[in-house]
Amino acid sequence: MPPQPDHPVPPTGGSPQPGLVSATFAVLRRRRGALASATVRIVGLSGLAGLLVTTAIFALAWPVFTRMRNQRIWYHHVEDPYLHDRTDLVLVALGTLPLFLLLLGTGGAALQAVCSRAVVAASTDPATTVREIRSGGPAPGRLRPVLAVYTLRGLIVWPLPLLVAFVADRLTGYHLDTPEPLERGSWPHTLVETSPAVAVFVAVLLRLALTLAPAAAAAGLGPRAAVRRSWSLTWTRAGAPRVLALALPLAALTAGVFRLVVQFALPLRPVVRGFVEQATGNFFAAYYAGVLAPVIVGVLVTAAVTLPVTCTAFAVLHDRLRAPRTSPRSARDAADSTARHACSPQGPRPE
Repeated sequence: MPPQPDHPVPPTGGSPQPGLVSATFAVLRRRRGALASATVRIVGLSGLAGLLVTTAIFALAWPVFTRMRNQRIWYHHVEDPYLHDRTDLVLVALGTLPLFLLLLGTGGAALQAVCSRAVVAASTDPATTVREIRSGGPAPGRLRPVLAVYTLRGLIVWPLPLLVAFVADRLTGYHLDTPEPLERGSWPHTLVETSPAVAVFVAVLLRLALTLAPAAAAAGLGPRAAVRRSWSLTWTRAGAPRVLALALPLAALTAGVFRLVVQFALPLRPVVRGFVEQATGNFFAAYYAGVLAPVIVGVLVTAAVTLPVTCTAFAVLHDRLRAPRTSPRSARDAADSTARHACSPQGPRPE
């Protein structure tokens, strides 16, 4: 009888998988060289691009700074106090905000792709992954779908609170040029005034429900399929508490690191302010450059410290939630069935 090929036998051990935290740090430890190199490269390039964009914005807003300086000189000449109007600078900041969001999204998407590749490499056979990619399967860690998911998620989450806040401000805000449409103290005024808080709460729920979408896109799904998978995985009995239990500590860690780094970077304010004022002779440009310097340092250091942990943790969680669960008993039954099939004689059975 010719030899029969060996059939793979499912593992019969009932040992549980390691916890999410331990699995995350195991991936970070095993792939620390590649992750550290990618983090330094991505954060460095993002910081350089952000510095160039900030310099260009200051150059475009220079007439505003010049008008502030001239008004300050005039009011000082007539011996009147001068309180500069920041409306024009706020408009410039709002107009250029999408550029900075694009930079942050691109850097986050690139790190998510790298971390997802690290999770795939730690949980599967590298030779199997290479064969799947060569055979035309979806390559893990692609940047374009992850960036598209960031854009799609932003379009889903943020328009509602922004629109509600704008409408509430127009109806209940204090405007000198228009009368108030709603009377203060009335129940319509109270409902409209509290509606932005409700909209923000809804946006937070949507953001939590779509937290796993970048990891799903990095695993090979398209943008809309990744959003649908994140929604279906999060709104389950096992998914919702695990996403919440992971998102809250990571958000607290990010806020704490940012606050701490900004406090340590506060001595940069007088240094940057003095350098810019000496180079340009404009106090207001130097003042706002000094205000921004610790914030920029805080954003870059926080991204370098927390983004690899965050992206890896959500990639591991997505891998855990989408993997089918197999109980120890069903694994033993499958192993017994496979063993019986392998040991059974081939050919027609006797009558």
